Amino acid sequence: MSLAFIICGALAREVLAIIRQNDWEIDVYGIPAIDHMRPEKIAPDVERKLLAIRERYTHVLVVYGDCGTRGSLDELLDRYDLQRLESPHCYEMYGGARFDELMAEEPGTFFLTDFLVRGFQGTIWHGLGLDRFPQLKNDYFHNYRRIVYMMQTDSLALRDKAAEIAKILELPLEIRFSGYGLLEKRLSDWVQQHDR
Repeated sequence: MSLAFIICGALAREVLAIIRQNDWEIDVYGIPAIDHMRPEKIAPDVERKLLAIRERYTHVLVVYGDCGTRGSLDELLDRYDLQRLESPHCYEMYGGARFDELMAEEPGTFFLTDFLVRGFQGTIWHGLGLDRFPQLKNDYFHNYRRIVYMMQTDSLALRDKAAEIAKILELPLEIRFSGYGLLEKRLSDWVQQHDR
């Protein structure tokens, strides 16, 4: 039985850590996380990767939320009879029901994950063009009222960096340790079902 994950690059460290701690034999293929800045690229990039690898594996799981593809990722997966993790985005994967509670409590919440804290300058600041047009910061973040950092690994360095981001964005910061949350459970459930 040969298994593979096609994963969102924003989940790479976490997925690899989950694979290691469970001692799974699964090959992993990443799609660049920067595709989130242009969600229309996600489904075509996943398809290219799938076509390049599918002959080698009995089962392939796409480890993505919908991530703004407006259903195009699911349409692609339906054509190939493939599954993806059942989730709209990684914040729900980590937070589960707590994500919905946080949004109900304050719809103007900007979420961070370990990936976004580590890569804030490249993914958010550069990705939104704020390195070239810093005056757009208020336009982008005007409606946000707080930052909630869903922390996967308890790291003082990441806590400090999240505090710097909050200062840059001029928003109060709340840190909630989520661990791997539903991401780990959903991956485990899929592996148990297909590793036979």
